[in-house]
Amino acid sequence: MNPLQKEALEEMMTAIHEWFDEQENRMDVEEAVKRTTLQAGIFQCIMLDYRPGRTSVKHFKTNAAGRKSMKASPFTREQVLHEVQPLLAEIVKEKLDKLKTSRLIDYRFTFEGTFATTDGPVKLTVLEIVYEEKKRQLLERIQSYIEEKLEKGSYPTKPLETFFLTRHLLDPHLFHEPEAAKVITLFDRIQELNKERVQVLAEHRRKIIGALTDWAEAVFLPHYYEVTRSEYGTNEYEIKPDAALANMDEPNQPVDLLLYGAVMILRYKPNYSKIKGQTFLELAAKLGSGKAVRMLKEGSDSFSQEDVRLRHELVECKANDVFSLITVILREEEAGAYERAISFILSLLRKGFPKSYKIKLKSSAREVLPIKGLAKSDTHRFFANALAYSELHPLLEEYAREAMEKFEWYEDTEDEKSVMPGSYAVFGLGLSAERYFPLVEAYMALVDDEHQLMHDKFTAVFAETHGVTERSTSALVACLRCSHESLKLKIQPELESEDKLSLLVQHVETLPDYEAERVLYPIWGKAEKLATLASKAQGPRKELLLRLLRAAGKA
Repeated sequence: MNPLQKEALEEMMTAIHEWFDEQENRMDVEEAVKRTTLQAGIFQCIMLDYRPGRTSVKHFKTNAAGRKSMKASPFTREQVLHEVQPLLAEIVKEKLDKLKTSRLIDYRFTFEGTFATTDGPVKLTVLEIVYEEKKRQLLERIQSYIEEKLEKGSYPTKPLETFFLTRHLLDPHLFHEPEAAKVITLFDRIQELNKERVQVLAEHRRKIIGALTDWAEAVFLPHYYEVTRSEYGTNEYEIKPDAALANMDEPNQPVDLLLYGAVMILRYKPNYSKIKGQTFLELAAKLGSGKAVRMLKEGSDSFSQEDVRLRHELVECKANDVFSLITVILREEEAGAYERAISFILSLLRKGFPKSYKIKLKSSAREVLPIKGLAKSDTHRFFANALAYSELHPLLEEYAREAMEKFEWYEDTEDEKSVMPGSYAVFGLGLSAERYFPLVEAYMALVDDEHQLMHDKFTAVFAETHGVTERSTSALVACLRCSHESLKLKIQPELESEDKLSLLVQHVETLPDYEAERVLYPIWGKAEKLATLASKAQGPRKELLLRLLRAAGKA
């Protein structure tokens, strides 16, 4: 090697030594492994990013290709492959030999590199090593955990344990091909053990979905598809010539895990993530999976035919959870038909049907809510039609309370017209009668005001309909706590009444100052305007306005 090449190699060696030295000096890293027996070590892969003068080693993968350095590389592609790689592999192997029994190093360790060369960036695996004894011990601990905590256990488990277990079970270096039926049974068991703790159960499901998604995208699908990244950062799949699943419709096949993961995504992930679940089903169908074809046409196997179909002389309903679609055909426009349809939907939601769904409606009625700006969708029209029957209002409230969930959306609305499930029922009921004011408050406590605007449209109509009264003020304030600057209410004349102004003050004074300011803005605008009104007011009214200013931190 010439002097420049020796200097460059020394730069790489120094970066490698510094990384290993740093890890050996970090006690907290090794302590992290002690949190669960399902971890053989912390580090599975390091990556050398060689750019002259800016070389680094990291323990996560980065896409450094194409990043430039001020200096030119002294190596050709061939020199990296035949001279640099063997030397670096030997150095890392020596380091690993000293640490192979440490908790720092996993049972399988990969050293990858991205090298700047005169021929352009070169990516390669410099060294890959498996510690068989660590692997054996890990497999024993996995089996022990399954037997003691899952098969025989009756107590909730930890999300961290689920994170490692799910990834181990889908690791092709630990298990050459996953036993789909067994893995699915274990994933179901984890959910069963943690079902009493809603938030923790959601965390376990995120771990399961994450592991299945990574396995599908990195292990299963690349066998059959060429996978590329689009300019938007999503995967694009092109089927390989003659790609097809062997024994595709026999039980206990790896494709069952892909379909299981697809259903988990469709049922439990937020609306914006559900497209990945549908994509998995479509990719399996292209490979010839009859089960995937049926699921796309009729829905997943999560529901019985009795659950997803309703045939009655008044109404016909059909549901497909894969597409989050409920088809409703009204044969008669009467309360009984809507009652059966609402009950059908309510039953589905209680059994786990995606809350981010849409309705495809066939009906001669064309009702809409008296709120400008709402999307004129079939889902909106269905609930507006149903709201015309006052005897259905209690059932609609029951539906709304079941349907409402933050970060879920009716699927036939988008952008500024997006609304949370239950919105149309809540809006209609809230405008109809005082008895539904608590429902409005419950809705506003859940609404995602960062991504939804339509509740402002409702708030304006609500204020105009009900005004400021002892019964309405609490609900009105709940609406205003979620409002945006674009909302303007025309209730100042009503608040000339000291009694009504006092009602507003009583509710606003219970809020943090930033929320109080948010409530007051749609009524008076900036605090300066309210301060001007207070300065001109007299007697009790002046004090009430000053109390509002103090509540908003603007005294």
